Amino acid sequence: MASLNVGNLGEYLREQRRNAQLSLRQLADAAGVSNPYLSQIERGLRKPSAEVLQQVAKALRISAETLYVRAGILDAERDRDEVETRAVILADPTLNEAQKQALLQIYESFRKENGIEIGSDGGDSGDGTDSRAQDGDVDPQQTAG
Repeated sequence: MASLNVGNLGEYLREQRRNAQLSLRQLADAAGVSNPYLSQIERGLRKPSAEVLQQVAKALRISAETLYVRAGILDAERDRDEVETRAVILADPTLNEAQKQALLQIYESFRKENGIEIGSDGGDSGDGTDSRAQDGDVDPQQTAG
């Protein structure tokens, strides 16, 4: 089977899985995908759907947006800095979930204060939901106060 242009995604997923100290089978179970399918994604032989990437991101407790960019689902030039900053915050193992969400809320408020939209699409997925809250994390508005 010829390798698709998703090797970067597969390498990144493998690295994140190892950082999380999960076996391939453990991640596959947590994400609700088959072990062979996840193996093929990691080896760059399959290009997963956005839904599968979202499930994997949730299981790894990382940003789904980062996986979307690496898989070519989101345009890599579309506000890469914002996506990467959010990913770094969400991936920091020294912070708990409430601290991560507080940092994200502060980051977003500074961007708004400086006249910068949150993501070039405003974070709106077009279906009335905020696409940034779809990775299973707590809504930053709920942690305020």
